[in-house]
Amino acid sequence: MTKADLVEMVASKTGLTRSDVAAVVDEFLEAVKKTLENGNNIEIRGFGTFKIKARKARKARNPRTGEEVPVPDRKVPVFKPSNEFKSLIIKQN
Repeated sequence: MTKADLVEMVASKTGLTRSDVAAVVDEFLEAVKKTLENGNNIEIRGFGTFKIKARKARKARNPRTGEEVPVPDRKVPVFKPSNEFKSLIIKQN
């Protein structure tokens, strides 16, 4: 599903215009990015948590040459689904 598909789905269920829904979706995504950029977590109960996780520096290996390559420490965004959300997915399988 793309963002356009999501906008279409929400617009059809709410009766709002696609441009209004697209604006809300865009602002929501921007808020998530800004919050994570500032180092804060976002918890949406019943859905999940967006947070930043620190990855340690490590040595990797170039598969072509076999040479060791240092990978610096970094921060990565992660999403952890809530137990309620996971149970919905498990029921479907």
